[in-house]
Amino acid sequence: MPVFAYEAVDSSARDFTGTIAADTPRDARDKLRAQGYRVEALSEKPSKVTGHRRLLERRGRHAAQLTAVIRDLATLLGTGINLSDALDTLTAQHKGRLQTSLLTLRERVTGGSSLSEAMRSEPGLYDELTLQMVSVGENSGTLDQVLDRLADFRERSLMFKDRVTTALIYPAIVVSLAVAVSIFLMTVVLPMLLENLIESGHPLPWPTRVLKGMSDVLTADGIWLLILAVGAAAGVVSVARTAWGRRAWHRLLFRLPLLGPLVQKQEISRAAVIISTLMKNGIVFVEAARIAAGTSKNVLLKEALDEIRVRVQAGRDIGDALATTGVFPPLVALIFNVGQQTGKLEEMLDRLAEGYERQVASATARFTAALEPILIVILAVFVGFILFATVLPILEAGNVL
Repeated sequence: MPVFAYEAVDSSARDFTGTIAADTPRDARDKLRAQGYRVEALSEKPSKVTGHRRLLERRGRHAAQLTAVIRDLATLLGTGINLSDALDTLTAQHKGRLQTSLLTLRERVTGGSSLSEAMRSEPGLYDELTLQMVSVGENSGTLDQVLDRLADFRERSLMFKDRVTTALIYPAIVVSLAVAVSIFLMTVVLPMLLENLIESGHPLPWPTRVLKGMSDVLTADGIWLLILAVGAAAGVVSVARTAWGRRAWHRLLFRLPLLGPLVQKQEISRAAVIISTLMKNGIVFVEAARIAAGTSKNVLLKEALDEIRVRVQAGRDIGDALATTGVFPPLVALIFNVGQQTGKLEEMLDRLAEGYERQVASATARFTAALEPILIVILAVFVGFILFATVLPILEAGNVL
């Protein structure tokens, strides 16, 4: 639904500005008149929804804010405040795109729509998991409790993502600085130092000749090398966005030493939490697996969950269906099988997710702790070679060696 910015005057001749959601400018004016306003100016705020990729990017940008909104909404509803007033309160606390979305939700809810129906008009913010859980909460009359569980899940996901991102920041900074310093030494410092030595005809030692060759290539063809690197990166990204490229990339991720098991456990943990959360709210396993597949960004896991759903619908046991996909380890298949037989599948999945999250957190910490000294040693050797190759001919020319 479009959102319009307005300038209006009330019955007491006081000026007001704000935004209102309506299907057309005429509907917006009618709504404002019904509230006792005389409209002075009205303009539609531009929509930013442009394609599936843009929607996913927007969800990522607003993930933390939206999680806080869901938590606050659950708290307000739990204290007995009605949904419309709760949305009014949250609208006043936020700005920008999120405020516009909350305003749209309030207008639709006030007009008679359910919250889940209103959220479907904002696909850029609310994913399928959120829509399904809100719908279940509305139908069961436990919307505040369902929103609390949804907020718990989103907070766990954000915390895990932040942990992995933080672990990669330091290595990325060190590598970037080392590459920048190395390029500066080879393209600026080295040519200046070796200019006089080359003119004097003094033979250069082999480390310096190797470094000079690299310097000459960077100096003469640096622009072309940069263009080639950018083009190669763009080509890799373009291929990775195709169905074949994504499948190949995710398969490679799963097979990488050290990193592969971490990625696999992370994806399985997330799917287990989604399925467990949905089943606790009354959604059957087949539907929960469909939603988990729809929210998964990993192609291999998505296809595996779809395959499991089809086989369970055909009468297969959940554990047996998992074992045939080749994506889930035998332990996961056994846990699903035991959970189905004992009727405690949700509890077993929660324990599986918690165990995997602890393993990933511990492995990530160990990986980061080992990576830092390894990077430092590698970079020290590389930069040390540059300095040695730079200083060596100067020492030889001065008969120091």
